[in-house]
Amino acid sequence: QVQLVESGGGMVQAGGSLRLSCTASGRTFGSYAMAWFRQAPGKEREFVAAISWSGINADYADSVRGRFTISRDNVKRQVYLQMNSLKPDDTANYYCAADFKFPTRGALGLDEYDYDYWGQGTQVTVSS
Repeated sequence: QVQLVESGGGMVQAGGSLRLSCTASGRTFGSYAMAWFRQAPGKEREFVAAISWSGINADYADSVRGRFTISRDNVKRQVYLQMNSLKPDDTANYYCAADFKFPTRGALGLDEYDYDYWGQGTQVTVSS
């Protein structure tokens, strides 16, 4: 019904930057929110950032606040994650997700169960 595809992952040195992109396709009807999650080996998937349909409201995990910026382009049906000042602890598989319940809830979801569709992930590796 809805497909999400991430891109932009790669390997970067600590202190460097990467910009991730996620493109939505299919039945993307409605004012859906989008988010980024990440999962490192041996760890649970964790929330990174979320953004409202309008792009005005955004939320970030404390671990990335001030370093990462989430944005979106609804014409292109894309969401982005600009990652600056990367740390080795940022190494993880990054997933984008779409929340079609957002118009009903009226608030950004911070948990995995808030999101309806997921991308396949893109690997980010930060070396020291």
